[in-house]
Amino acid sequence: MSSTSSNTAPEPESPGTTAGGRRWGGALRHPAFLRYWFARILSMGALQIQAVAAGWAIYDRTGSTMNLGLIGLAQFLPSVGLVLVTGHVADRLDRRLIITVCVAVEAVAMAMTGVVLASPGLPVWLVYAAVMLFGAARAFEAPASSALLPNLVPKADFPNAVAISSSAMQVAGVLGPALGGVLYAGLHYWVFGVGAAFLLLAGLIVLGVKAPSRSVVRAPVSWDGILGGVRYIRLHPIVLGAISLDLFAVLLGGATALLPALARDQFSADAGLLGLTGPMLLGVMRGAPGAGAILVGLTLATWPLKRRVGPVMLACVGVFGLATIVFGLTHSPAIAVLSLLVMGAVDMVSVFVRQTLVQLGTPDDMRGRVSAVSGLFIGASNQLGEFESGLTAAWLGTELAVVVGGIGTVAVVALWCWWFPALRRADRLDGAAAV
Repeated sequence: MSSTSSNTAPEPESPGTTAGGRRWGGALRHPAFLRYWFARILSMGALQIQAVAAGWAIYDRTGSTMNLGLIGLAQFLPSVGLVLVTGHVADRLDRRLIITVCVAVEAVAMAMTGVVLASPGLPVWLVYAAVMLFGAARAFEAPASSALLPNLVPKADFPNAVAISSSAMQVAGVLGPALGGVLYAGLHYWVFGVGAAFLLLAGLIVLGVKAPSRSVVRAPVSWDGILGGVRYIRLHPIVLGAISLDLFAVLLGGATALLPALARDQFSADAGLLGLTGPMLLGVMRGAPGAGAILVGLTLATWPLKRRVGPVMLACVGVFGLATIVFGLTHSPAIAVLSLLVMGAVDMVSVFVRQTLVQLGTPDDMRGRVSAVSGLFIGASNQLGEFESGLTAAWLGTELAVVVGGIGTVAVVALWCWWFPALRRADRLDGAAAV
C-alpha cells in the first residue's frame, strides 16, 4: 500500500539543504508545520502544568503515593477502552477538527480539576473523574495529531519535523513544570485556569492549520478496518519491537509520578543546595528530562540519526534504566536533576527512532489507526507506569521502587535484544519499518 498524501513526493534540493544533503531546519520552512509546532508547545505545556499542580495538590491533601498512581491510571483507562475507535475516527474525519474539539474538552476537564481541588468539601474521587475525561479527550487527540504531522511537510523533511516536533514537546516539558510550580506557589488552584487557557488557544491555532487535501476513507465501518492498525504493527517486527520496548522500559523505569513525594520527602533536607523547595523544586525536577531531551532533539534536527538505529535505540534505553537507578539511590537534588537530564536525553533518541519508523512506514489512510495503537503503548508506559510506580512505592517504599524499576528497564533491554533480532540489526530509518 502506498500513502495517499499528496506531499510525499521527493522534492528538489533547496536552500535549506547542504551540499551533503543534510537539511537544516527544513520543516521550519512550512507555515502549516510552524502553527502545528506552536500549538503542540501550548497543549503539552498545559498538560505539564496540570501534572505538577494536580500531583502536588493530591499528595499534599492525602499524603498517599497510591493516590498519585491513581491519577495516571485514571488518565490511561480511557485510552484502553477507546483505542480501536480513536484511530478509526482519525482516519475518517478532519484531523484538525478532531484536535480542536479534543483540546476544548481537555480545557473543561482541567478547569473541573481546579474547582474540585479548591473545594475541600468535594471528594477526591471527582478529581479522578475529571482526569478520566481529560484522558478520553487525549485518546482521540493523540492519534489525530500524530497522523496529521506527515501531511504538513514533504517526506524528505519528515525526520527533521519529528525531531523538531519532539523538541517542542520537550520545551513544554521544561517550561510547563517550572511554570506550573511557580504558578501553583503564587496562584494556587487558579493555575488550572491558566492551563485551560493554553489549551483553548492551541485549539484555535490548529483549526487554522492548512494541510494538503487527502483521501478520506468512506467505506463502511468494519472490524477488518478497525483492527487494521493492530494487524499492521503485528506484521512489522521492527515497529512492534520499538514501541513495545518503549512500553515496558518506561512502564518499569518511569518515576515521574513519584516526584511530588521525592521532592517533599527524599530531597527536602538538601533542597537548599539549589535554593528551591516544595512545588518549585518539583517543577525543576519535572522539567529536567525535557531539558536533556531538547539538547538531543536539536542535535537530531540538524544531524538526524541515519545508521545503526536499532542498536543505538537499545543502548539508549539501557542508559535510561541505569540513570533511573542512580536517581533512586541519591539523596542529592543536584545529582537527581542530573540523572533526570540524562534520562530525558536518551529517551529522546528512542522517541525519534520510534516515531520516524512508525510514521514513514505507514500509509496515510492507516496512520490514525496505527498511531492509536502506538499511542496506547506510549500511554501505557506513561500513565499506567505512574500507577505501577505508585503501587510499588506503597509496597516497597519510594526509593526502592525507583531502583527496582531501573533494574527492570535494563533487564527489558537485554530481553528485547534476544526476542527482536530485527530491531537489534535495524540499520536505517527509511524502509526499515517494512522489514
